[in-house]
Amino acid sequence: MTTEPIPDVATVGGVVRGRHEDGLAVFQGIPFAEPPVGSLRFAAPRPVRRWEGTRETFVFGPPPPQEPLSPAIPSPMAGGEDWLTVNVWTPDPDPATRRPVMVWIYGGAYKFGSVDDPAYDAGRLARDGNLVVVTFNHRVGMEGFARIEGAPANRGLLDQVAALTWVRENITAFGGDPGQVTVFGESAGAGSVAALLAMPSARGLFRRAIAQSVCGTFFSDELATDIATALAGELGLRPTVSDLSAVDPHKLPGAGAALGTSMSQYADRWGPIAHTSTAYSPVVDGEVLPTVPWQALADGAAREVELIIGHNRDEYRLFMALGGLFGQVDEEMAAAALHTFGPGADPGHAYRTAFPDAPAERLFELVQSDWLFRMPSLHLAEAQVAGGGRAHLYELTWAAPANGGALGACHALDIPLVFGTFGGLGGELIGPAHLDEADALSGLVRAAWTSFATTGDPGWPAYDTEHRPTRILDTEPMTTTYPEEASRRLWQDHVFNALPLITS
Repeated sequence: MTTEPIPDVATVGGVVRGRHEDGLAVFQGIPFAEPPVGSLRFAAPRPVRRWEGTRETFVFGPPPPQEPLSPAIPSPMAGGEDWLTVNVWTPDPDPATRRPVMVWIYGGAYKFGSVDDPAYDAGRLARDGNLVVVTFNHRVGMEGFARIEGAPANRGLLDQVAALTWVRENITAFGGDPGQVTVFGESAGAGSVAALLAMPSARGLFRRAIAQSVCGTFFSDELATDIATALAGELGLRPTVSDLSAVDPHKLPGAGAALGTSMSQYADRWGPIAHTSTAYSPVVDGEVLPTVPWQALADGAAREVELIIGHNRDEYRLFMALGGLFGQVDEEMAAAALHTFGPGADPGHAYRTAFPDAPAERLFELVQSDWLFRMPSLHLAEAQVAGGGRAHLYELTWAAPANGGALGACHALDIPLVFGTFGGLGGELIGPAHLDEADALSGLVRAAWTSFATTGDPGWPAYDTEHRPTRILDTEPMTTTYPEEASRRLWQDHVFNALPLITS
């Protein structure tokens, strides 16, 4: 790698200078909005003020304030106040090249995440796919998603719209085609993609979308307001801009971390979300987000957007590992999980009938995989088809080799496969002994994703509700009927709505 300067690029905000890296031009830490601090704290993102001279963009911008995803995964180091920055990997910053563009949205339970994570290094994806890749930071946690009086809802989503607007206005100068933008994300990032599909302010900013393990939690305004009251209460404050803006942004995540250890006490008001570890989700506020994505897509809101949607077979095993739950789940815990997260009047009986040989731990894992990721993803594909659009469905079934394969095809395993990055998260899930196998599968996944971004065709048929064609991502990929038929039948009549505040 060299640091030889590359030609300057003129953006709306000013001129930027990147560097050469393994055959690409790389720009890091370009502001796409003003820092949301001071008088702009908790406000919608504002256009960046133009700077004079040439700005060197050699390092990532600082991560937004955040709490840890779990005690086992520490928060990134706090930096400056320029939280809202983009990064660009391009084969050639020549406006005449007009390559397809992929824009990544990270996950992290809407409370964690930043693009300086090595797992999101987009060099290989851009180089092998011969396209432009953009990543960006957006506000998370209380800064981005808490329902605060005097502030717009869904500020993290508004940041995403601002970043996509920056792409539309600037990406031609980096060799990208603003008419060929694919937004892609995983977990809360996929939930964000789903939200963007339903948001009027995001319409026309992207042509295609890839949603990897769609997070199914969306809050009603009433629930979000009640949760915000509890969050601010951890600090002895009210959930208002006037109260919270006096708190150091990097101290505010402590309220979320504190509440996360005691959320179950609110189960009678908050329902299933009280049994999770996050107090944040997009809010169906009627303005920024008018309705839940499943309803919006069924109504045809995104019929012009081509989609890939899918999930991993064993989503919840990652969280079981992080929580030390392997070998600890008994019948009582399984029964409680089935009652809390399952569909219908008697989900315990329904799941035990559908999976008669499943032990308690397997039922505990299954119902939470289904509630949180698998069925929201399937239903989103079906909603897109119902609304007259096109979606391609997949399931990742390749098992993570680490820990003797106990994690299976767990949550987040798709990230190293999509980016072709095998340090950090990829290294922990895969391990050095299986890198050749992982790399071969990664090549197939990256080829499908970049082909889709370029042509709209990932290499397998679009989903329909009669034949349910599904791409199985494994060492020997194949297309078959949707494989999780038992779960599909259990959830076929369930409607994914905004989670309500329980008042009776």
